[in-house]
Amino acid sequence: MCDYSLNGIKNRLATEGETLITYRFYTGSKGLTSPEYLNPIPTARGLWAKLKSMFDCELSVCAVCIPDGARLILDGITPEFQKRYHLSTIETVTFRQLSANAGSYRDAVEFANGRRVLLQELEEGLHVQVCDLSPAENILRERLIAAN
Repeated sequence: MCDYSLNGIKNRLATEGETLITYRFYTGSKGLTSPEYLNPIPTARGLWAKLKSMFDCELSVCAVCIPDGARLILDGITPEFQKRYHLSTIETVTFRQLSANAGSYRDAVEFANGRRVLLQELEEGLHVQVCDLSPAENILRERLIAAN
């Protein structure tokens, strides 16, 4: 849903149809956020105001959480990443939470070729389209595909 490393960051659940991006938060961990949270704020005047706005801006970036089993589309995969994992520029993936361990990175995406990649390994700035948040429908769909 949201890696342990993002617990201290304001967060919300994703909505179907929205576009997110991979982002490195002030904690150093990568996660997903909405581009709207990254829009620049008006320029502050004075040294103290500028320092304060720098910290306020970072703290206002909201992590967007995805449930296990959700379907996503990754767009803008670089040639290097494509080569490393045998991918295309655009890939449909399933969001996976690899474990329940609180002290480890556990959020990942699973590609159609079966490769699972931690969110921490994804490139920053990758566009992520939220297609379907319902894991129950995804499990049924996977079973139907496997049966055919």
